[in-house]
Amino acid sequence: MSTALLERETRAADDSGAGPRTSLDADDVGVDEAVAGTANQYVTFAIAGEMFAVPIAPVQEIIRLPEVASLPLAPRALDGLANLRGRVLPIVNLRRLLGCADRASDDATRALVIHIGQPLGFVVDRVASVVTIEPGEIEPADAIQTIVAVDYLKGVIRRPRADGGHDMLLSIDFERLVEGQLSAIGARQKDAQGGAARRTANDATQDVEDVRVDELRLVSFTVADQEYALDIAEVQEIVQLPACVNELPHSPGHVLGVISLRQRLLPLVSLRSLFGLPPQAHSEQQRIVVTSLPGGLDVGLVTDSVKEVLGVPRSQADAMPGMLAGEEQLQEISSICRLDGGKRLVSILAVDKLLRLPAIGQALDAARHARIDHAAQENRDMDMNPNGEVDEAGGTPDDDVQVVIFRLGAEEFGVPIMSVQEIVRVPETLTRVPRTPSFVEGVINLRGTVLPVIDQRGRLGLPPMARNDRQRIMVYLLGGLRTGFIVDSVAEVLRIPRGRIVPAPMMSEEQGRLISRVANLEGDKRLVMLIDPAHLLQGPEIQAVGQIGAPPSDASVRRVAVGAA
Repeated sequence: MSTALLERETRAADDSGAGPRTSLDADDVGVDEAVAGTANQYVTFAIAGEMFAVPIAPVQEIIRLPEVASLPLAPRALDGLANLRGRVLPIVNLRRLLGCADRASDDATRALVIHIGQPLGFVVDRVASVVTIEPGEIEPADAIQTIVAVDYLKGVIRRPRADGGHDMLLSIDFERLVEGQLSAIGARQKDAQGGAARRTANDATQDVEDVRVDELRLVSFTVADQEYALDIAEVQEIVQLPACVNELPHSPGHVLGVISLRQRLLPLVSLRSLFGLPPQAHSEQQRIVVTSLPGGLDVGLVTDSVKEVLGVPRSQADAMPGMLAGEEQLQEISSICRLDGGKRLVSILAVDKLLRLPAIGQALDAARHARIDHAAQENRDMDMNPNGEVDEAGGTPDDDVQVVIFRLGAEEFGVPIMSVQEIVRVPETLTRVPRTPSFVEGVINLRGTVLPVIDQRGRLGLPPMARNDRQRIMVYLLGGLRTGFIVDSVAEVLRIPRGRIVPAPMMSEEQGRLISRVANLEGDKRLVMLIDPAHLLQGPEIQAVGQIGAPPSDASVRRVAVGAA
């Protein structure tokens, strides 16, 4: 393959809608005939003023630098993870891997995607060409002084120039380089991925099952300053109400319209209108609680705000009084929870009774017609799949994992919702306790219990952040002890199809334990790193924290704020 062919493929990729890349896949035009039958073709590239070469066989493609999500606890040489057409690709900075000074990327910067047990993207200063190297042109690299240790070189390639001199290309052994500098990749990665594949979303919650036996798990929300709740098993996910909703013609007033949520149409019902209350102007606090009704259709219930996920002892939930249970307007309320000593009342809605309301039936009818129209339009716009295959992100709610999404800097992380005990605001001051471990920021008094608080940024090796109003403390039960971790903000509760969850590249042992999976939400162009809370603290650390905190009381109420609290 010549330099001209390489440049021609680059221009062709730039002109297509697939994004700028130089593809070296064997299926691409012009590559198969260039690669077939030969093992002596090399891709040449520059790093820190020196020229290098790598055999073309393991090179899958050459791409411009994509957007990356930083992976905590990974080696410094890793820039982060990228979403490359639906697959998670680690991006390795080759300058850092070789111990060279950092350099700002420019239009010439590229990433070589090389398969070394798994695809890895190596950032280089520029790619020069693809050349054919004869075996006699490769010499041993023993006596060469270069930025690369001799152990990581396969040899030196000397190519004659027209002026009688020679150009020198250093042939890098990428497998040995990765084995030496990124030792976590390889056999241990295979073991970690096998272990990750065997994990389920409930692994981190085994130690709190006994606590939940006599509890109701509820998602609470407000409508006109009144608090309501749904059983958490009936909540598919919670998302923000978009500013624009597609209205449905001739639909009842309580049906706001439909939105597209992950390739499906979702009808929206205003609970304010449903309860005969005046409408509210659109606000950032409004949330959609997505619930799946009997019959298989999902409905989005529009609330003023979502408050918390509650763990409430069943003894605090009373059935509706007999004289009220017969009222037609109150049939959708199954019971009422008494919290905070009876000062706070939460009405629990029953989904099966909601279905019987004429208003919900009208919303479902409108949604059915919208789906039919939408499907008809799609049939006109595209060819149907002849094999009838189901999209990899499809499936039933039983195939999904429900997670709480929080942010640290620009990156998104998720933990299983059932592993979160509660989420509280960060107080203005944390109380420091003498002789506590250095990683403990301080303690707070949480309803009479001393709660140790740890900065999540510090645990993940991220720089500290000044305290602000968006920060929250996420509380987990670790080794039977409640422990709080400060995060930058809590975003949403999200239901992620299992088909979108893949093993995370293992770049270090600590990262492989804590972040073993990544949710690749290709349609939303998001990478969410899934944390296993059970590995937030190790054995000795749990023992040290145990001297500060106290086991939770079975009768206490656990709360998880998921809205804009």
